[in-house]
Amino acid sequence: MSIQDDLKQLSEKIKQYRDEARVQMHLAREDVKDEWDDLEKDWDRFRGKLDGILHDADDASKEARQTAHKLGEDLKSGYQNIRNRLK
Repeated sequence: MSIQDDLKQLSEKIKQYRDEARVQMHLAREDVKDEWDDLEKDWDRFRGKLDGILHDADDASKEARQTAHKLGEDLKSGYQNIRNRLK
């Protein structure tokens, strides 16, 4: 599997976690809402990086791909953490 496929798959998993967490947000406490707001800013940054990498896949540096992957993994963990706290 290529790094682009990994990033696409990661993006879909993040989107799933994000959507599930959003549904439960109305039940969240203020501290969870603050964490959510921070993650949303990172989500926007991740999507921008991912779009750039996928658009210019051949020109994207290995470092850029690794940075996007790390940010994506951090986001996935953050959204998963919120999801788990809301259960």
